[in-house]
Order: sequence, then C-alpha cells, then structure tokens
Amino acid sequence: MKVTDRVVGLDVGTTKICFIVAQIEDNGSLSIIGLGSAPSDGMVKGMVNDIDKAAVAISTAKAKAEAMCGFKIDSAVVGLTGNHILSKNNRGMVAVTGQDKEITEDDVERALTSARAVDLTSDMEILHAIPRSYIIDGQEGIHDPVGMHGSLLEVEAHVVTGSSAAIRNLIKSVERAGIAIDDIVLEPIASCEAVLNEDERELGVILADIGGGTTDLAIFMDGSIYYSSVIPVGGNHVTHDIAVGLSTPIGEAERIKLSRGRVGRENREEDEHIPVASISGESDRQLPSGMLSDIIEARIREMLDIIGREVAGAGCRDILPGGIVFTGGGSQIKGLVAMAENYLGVPARTGRPYGLNGLIDLVSNPVYSTGVGLVCYGAGHGLTGTVEHDDNPLQSFVAWLRNWLSDIIPHCRES
Repeated sequence: MKVTDRVVGLDVGTTKICFIVAQIEDNGSLSIIGLGSAPSDGMVKGMVNDIDKAAVAISTAKAKAEAMCGFKIDSAVVGLTGNHILSKNNRGMVAVTGQDKEITEDDVERALTSARAVDLTSDMEILHAIPRSYIIDGQEGIHDPVGMHGSLLEVEAHVVTGSSAAIRNLIKSVERAGIAIDDIVLEPIASCEAVLNEDERELGVILADIGGGTTDLAIFMDGSIYYSSVIPVGGNHVTHDIAVGLSTPIGEAERIKLSRGRVGRENREEDEHIPVASISGESDRQLPSGMLSDIIEARIREMLDIIGREVAGAGCRDILPGGIVFTGGGSQIKGLVAMAENYLGVPARTGRPYGLNGLIDLVSNPVYSTGVGLVCYGAGHGLTGTVEHDDNPLQSFVAWLRNWLSDIIPHCRES
C-alpha cells in the first residue's frame, strides 16, 4: 500500500548520511516517525567524490530509516552544500496586463522568471530563486501581491546558484540508491526551518551550521533570507588539527574532541591532564588539557574570522539584533557560544530542532538540524513524496532492533 501523507528528508553530509521520516498530521503538524543514519563515504567537503561509495552509504542509512518507520522509502527532499554555492539578491520586473490590472499567479511567476536572469557560467545553474518581497507601482514591503491591483510588479529574489557537476553527482548517487528526488534544497535554508523562530528571522539573524567538512551560512532579515554561502571549514578540520597537534590517530582525535573539547579561558583547568593515544600504538600519554583547548581555539577563531568577513561583506554586520545561531555537529564544542559572543560582539546561542511531535527526543540534537529542516521544508512546500507500507510489523521491529544494536554496541565498547 502506498501513502503520500509522509515526508522524507535526506541529509548527505561529509561525515554522516541521515534520513528523517515524518508523518503529516490532520492539523498540519509534523510527527517524527523514523530516523536512519550511517557514516558517509564518497564525500569530501559536502560534495560527492565517489558516486558508488556514496550510494552504498545512502542505502545503508535508508535501510535503517525504513526499519524504524516500517515504510519503504521511494523519494526524499535532498540537502545540498559545498563551497561551489554562490548567492545574490536580484530584482525582476513585469508589466501587469490582465483584466482590471489585477495581479495573478502568472504575473508573480513571470516576475520571478525575470529575477532569475543572472549571469551564469556554463558550469553553474540556479538552485533557488526565493522571493523576499514584492513592489507594486513603487509600493514596497508586499509579501503576497496576488489579487492586488497595479501596473508594474517587481520582485526582489534571493538567487542561489551551484555547480552543475556537483548537483548532477549528488543526484546520481541518490538515484543509484533507489531514491527519487522530490527537490534539492540548500542546506542552510533547510536548517533554518528547524532551529530559527519567526522573531529572529524578522529582526535579523545569522545561522551557522557547522558540519564535518563545511560551515553553511545564512543571514535572514525582514522575515526572509538575505544572504547564503558555504565556507570550507568544519568540524573535521578541528579533528585533523587535534590529530596533528597531539600526534594521535584521527579516530582518537575525534573521540577527544567530542568528550573533552572546549574553548574559552573560563572552561580551562590548567592542572588537568588527559590520556591521549599515540600514533605508534604505544601506551597512552598524559597531556595538559590546555594543549587541546589551544588547538581547538585556533581553528574556531579562524572560523569566526571568516564568518565575520562574510557578514561584513553582505553589508549587514551592525543590523542583526538576533545575533548568531550555531547548529550542526560542530556546534557542540563547550564554550563556543561564549567565545562567539566575545569575538563577534553579537548574541549567540545553540540551535536545536523544535516544534515537532513523535520521536522528537531522537532528533533534538544539532546534528539533525538539516535533516529535520528538510522535512519541514518539504511539508511546507507540499513535497510529500511516496513511501510504501511494510505489511510485516514484526519483521520491521526485528530489523529496527538489529540496526539499533549495531549503532549502540560500538559506543558501549568505546566507553
């Protein structure tokens, strides 16, 4: 039996592949009913570099999500990132020619088509053209012009472009895993749906989604997106710095980052030492925790510098009362919020998915902000997709239990 009252989000990241499945309730609210996550493969800095490996990783995460929710997943709203992403705000203008000069949906679409007329190189294509506001005969600040009267309709749109090759490689990897694509969405646009509130978007706010290989940025003003970009620095860079600075394997560096990573003088204990495995495999060494903090702070400082330059370049550094909201796996480093407030001079907080029902405890972590945001975006744009019901609930439960144990046992061994 196939049903279409569910929406699926697929976050294809540098470090993890994640499916989120949500049920659309009668009142329009979303209830999380499935989650499937697997380590990424074939991905570098948010982009596919091996289609077959990426497809296998997507299939693994898909199987886990299906086992949990009891449905076969056929399609999904897919997130896209990478430092090939560019954006600009562009205006489109059309004459209103209908009867009585009443603006119709067709007029709005023609105006958006006009706004999409941006200069593109042969290797780039338009991913989004998001209307920010409309102007009718010089009257600004209109959000829904349909039904209004006027002679000249203008639209200011946020136009996002990306590499055609990067987009095609992502599409091919997802389709090779047996998933049809309902839509491709820039990841910071999706993440904002999960973690930002209306007041923040209206007053002005920066969203910084720190992933494994990249940090996605989005600036919102007057209730809509004003600027978006992707910077090629993420959590994996912190891990690599720790591995080099402490002469320890990558896996050990990631473990230390997650368990002991912190920044800010107020979080230091100068006399504290931490056990660190050596690359040679010899017995653990005891190193001052301050060494770890110094390494992490240097990379975070670089990231904050880049964010500051991006915001200044967008021309809105001093007009964002909402400050900055960090999300993504890299946002969980202790002391990041306080350091950002001191360094950037704006309010800061950590953003987590909120406002959902169902298995919300499973996804109320910044790691899942993009996946949850893709579900929210899909529901808001009518991208319900298709999933096929599994008629054997016992088999689904056994599969879910097997996948849950495969995830939890390695963590138990590590601890």
